[in-house]
Amino acid sequence: MVTAKAWTLKKHFEGFPKISDFDLKKMELRNLNDGGKWKLLLESVFLSVDPYMRPYSRRDMKEGDIMIGTQVARVMESKNPTFKVGAFVVGRSGWRTHFISNGKDLHLLPSTWPESLPRSLALGTVGMPGLTAYFGLLKVCKMKPGETVLVNAAAGAVGSVVGQLAKIGGCRVVGCAGSDDKVAYLKEIGFDEAFNYKTVSSLDEALRKASPDGYDCFFDNVGGEFANIAINQMKKYGRIAVCGAISQYNDSLPQKGPYIQVPMIFKELQMEGFIVSRWESCWEEGLKALLKWVVEGKLKFHEHITEGFENMPMAFIGMLKGENLGKAIVKV
Repeated sequence: MVTAKAWTLKKHFEGFPKISDFDLKKMELRNLNDGGKWKLLLESVFLSVDPYMRPYSRRDMKEGDIMIGTQVARVMESKNPTFKVGAFVVGRSGWRTHFISNGKDLHLLPSTWPESLPRSLALGTVGMPGLTAYFGLLKVCKMKPGETVLVNAAAGAVGSVVGQLAKIGGCRVVGCAGSDDKVAYLKEIGFDEAFNYKTVSSLDEALRKASPDGYDCFFDNVGGEFANIAINQMKKYGRIAVCGAISQYNDSLPQKGPYIQVPMIFKELQMEGFIVSRWESCWEEGLKALLKWVVEGKLKFHEHITEGFENMPMAFIGMLKGENLGKAIVKV
């Protein structure tokens, strides 16, 4: 019998999450059996911390539940011929060191995965964040070669892929981030223009300077005041993909505005919120494309790795504060 460790939600977050909002528990896992439901025993190798966990914890969880989340896990024991011992999978079993499964919600890493690439990429650039960028640009923004794409939180797990995919698609790309190091990284991976939104004297002026003619596509990960300013700089018939609102997730009181109707009407804009699971039936297509571009060197990645399962809450809080460059990962 295996003893697993799991982080639970001790108390729903009020404002910014705190370490004391989490509780570390130990639990005994049942043994596998040939005739029963549970066919697989797995150990988590890498775990993901993502912004969506903050609003989803309030919507989908009750106090005492294991924190939601995704991991790359290794098969330790198997009574399912599809999953060999030693195989690596992506699962959605939350913040756990070990878990048992019937295999239905597990996805094997692609057989074409190169040994030279870290398997943690299946939680980032070649995983859900990468797919969010891929489908958000292709299906929502419907970007076209020669257009100008704006993305905020551009040095994060999603934003950094958005910018690079837009460049692969023949677009001009403008990004913003919250530190000079992050801005330097954006220029390193091919952004045409990048600036630190925390140090510019005027966000409106910075956006105009970066693209005097405005923006065809805006991939919004932030919401709030940034979106309020950016929407006024969209070109006619521009498209806005609303992916996240990290500027608002930790607010105790709702922010005022923004008021979008006037620019929406006069510029005839399209604005659409989306969740990447809408295209889950097409994920294999997206993952193959992302992996191909990574292997070819067209799509670069950076991971912010925290060592130790005991540091999951700290990594989560640090990610919400913007301490990560690229994808935030916890290595068990």
